[in-house]
Amino acid sequence: MTTSTSQSDVAQIPMMTIYDWFNGPYPARVRIALAEKNLLERIEFVPVNLWKGEHKKPEFLAINYSGTLPVLALADGTLIAECTAITQYLDSLVGSPDLTGATPLEKGRIHMMTKRAEIEFLDAVSVYFHHDTPGLGPEVELYQNAEWGSRMRDKAVRGMHYFDSVLKTQPFVAGDAFSMADIAVFGGMIFASLVELAVPAECTALLEWHARMNERASVQTWRAMVAAGAPQL
Repeated sequence: MTTSTSQSDVAQIPMMTIYDWFNGPYPARVRIALAEKNLLERIEFVPVNLWKGEHKKPEFLAINYSGTLPVLALADGTLIAECTAITQYLDSLVGSPDLTGATPLEKGRIHMMTKRAEIEFLDAVSVYFHHDTPGLGPEVELYQNAEWGSRMRDKAVRGMHYFDSVLKTQPFVAGDAFSMADIAVFGGMIFASLVELAVPAECTALLEWHARMNERASVQTWRAMVAAGAPQL
């Protein structure tokens, strides 16, 4: 049986480093997971300025070939990129809540719904941002395809409708409990807000879920970190 996370459990975990940007939608996923797992005190955050394209510079590409954020660096030099991989690692360090599932069925459902959240919603908004808006600016957006970006905007809206249909029948994205899948959809909502892509008014279940997510302590902690952590551009 999974036990609750305690301060003594957390104190045993070596310090870790996360390369990210304070208000990025993808970094938000890991910061919320850290807050859920009570692990923020074990993290040193190293800012990588997205707006200056620092994530595409050779210095950062040596850390993460994909040039994406966030990246988790362990004390022994091990590097773990990709939000799902980082969250799975963090989830294994201490006890509840189980963000990635406790049983084989839970793990399978959460992985499935997290992948759908990325493909159908979060990543689609990202492509829209990079291709059909100014994105991160001309020094970063070296190639843009507005038509493709527009298609991905429409896909993201379809994704909103899909998750609305899911949340009409269950309280959380992967079932009866909050999980990594909810964090992924919430990341999509963060990105949609940044690009002013509104959730259709008829998606009442998704909007109600989003209101509940905004009340979670981990999300409020993330918002406080964003408000407090804005560096000079």
